[in-house]
Amino acid sequence: MRRICWRLAALCLGLVMSGSVVMADLVIPSLTYRTGPYGGSGVPYSDGFTDYLTLLNERDGGINGQRIEVVECEYGYNTDKGLECFEETYAKGALVYHPMSTGLTYKLIPIVHERGVPLHTMGYGLTAAADGGMFPYTFNFPAHYWHAASAQIRHLKEISGGSLQGKKIVHMYHNSGYGKEPIPTLEKLALREGFELKLAPIDHPGENQDAAWEEMKAYQPDFILLWGWGIMNEVALKKAVNMGMPLDRVIGVWWSANESDIKPLRQYGEGYKAVTFHAVGTSFKIFNDMNMLVYQTGKARGDLNNIGDVLYNRGVMAAMFATEAIRLAMEIHDTTDVTRSMVRDGFEQLKMDEAKFEELGMEGFIPGVEISCANHAGEGLVSVKQWDSFTRRWVQLTDYYQPDAALIDPQVAAASEAFASSVGMNRKGCS
Repeated sequence: MRRICWRLAALCLGLVMSGSVVMADLVIPSLTYRTGPYGGSGVPYSDGFTDYLTLLNERDGGINGQRIEVVECEYGYNTDKGLECFEETYAKGALVYHPMSTGLTYKLIPIVHERGVPLHTMGYGLTAAADGGMFPYTFNFPAHYWHAASAQIRHLKEISGGSLQGKKIVHMYHNSGYGKEPIPTLEKLALREGFELKLAPIDHPGENQDAAWEEMKAYQPDFILLWGWGIMNEVALKKAVNMGMPLDRVIGVWWSANESDIKPLRQYGEGYKAVTFHAVGTSFKIFNDMNMLVYQTGKARGDLNNIGDVLYNRGVMAAMFATEAIRLAMEIHDTTDVTRSMVRDGFEQLKMDEAKFEELGMEGFIPGVEISCANHAGEGLVSVKQWDSFTRRWVQLTDYYQPDAALIDPQVAAASEAFASSVGMNRKGCS
């Protein structure tokens, strides 16, 4: 009897030490870069992402009674370290990934395709992944880079009296896959609309821009498209002000329009514009629950003043999509013990209308979203926001633009074939 008791005790101790008795039901990784040159942008996003998942645990007990474990892995926006974080969290049972890096996304696409892991690159990554028949495990809804570029040009055309003929437009971009992604679309738009396109690459991390801005002074562009990240954005906007260029003639992509980019300019930031695929501000019911159940209980990942910031809200939205895909996967497969492949099915069958967003406390935050095998990018609706330096807030300036499907869809088809061929992927189709 003594030997049996000792053996049982040893077995229980071994289970506790191994963590087997305390494992969460749903593992969602957070690949973060809270350090390094892009930490100022990485922090609010990862805070919002984690805080939403914490809210679901505190308020709802997780998803359908299954608690969520957030596994954070810091990779400092370094692609090799990001791949290590993928392997580390994959071994722990991670169900879905949000890498927050176009370079890392390029590397992960063939890996998740082979292993069957959903990858949601919301508004970044490989634009061609909109083709779900080629990339069944990669999603980039609710809008991608080519939606952004075409919306930027459409807005500039509107404020130029309906024509860009003869205008000089500079694409100032982070010299990486991210900044290069919109170039094919911009080149086609330049031919169609009759404007002159000048490319101005800025090398990582983006602080050294003197040579580029000397060229800008000589070139005297009519408009600048800003596609930066982290410190590059703040430096570029300060250089534009110093050059005497009105900031309402500079229009950023959604990764170049964060509070940390524009607030340092104080009153000189007035009028700066950027495209966006979601609303701005704090007037959403979800934040009442967040304040009460996450912040006031000391469970927040970051600071209270992150709420309402663009990247914090975007992190909340990414977590919301992930958890709703998991919830739908449970419904489709009639089980709470979902696999990665089941979660993929949840992503591909997502259909969220205004009533659903209202139920989630995010009424008006984003237009409706509907995903299918053929279309992993969603509706591609993009609006323009503008910075008000008096209130120190973003203001939505336009309604949502419909995407230029006639221009974009053929590009997606060609680019998806090219990328898949380069990494040895084959089309699975949408039977």
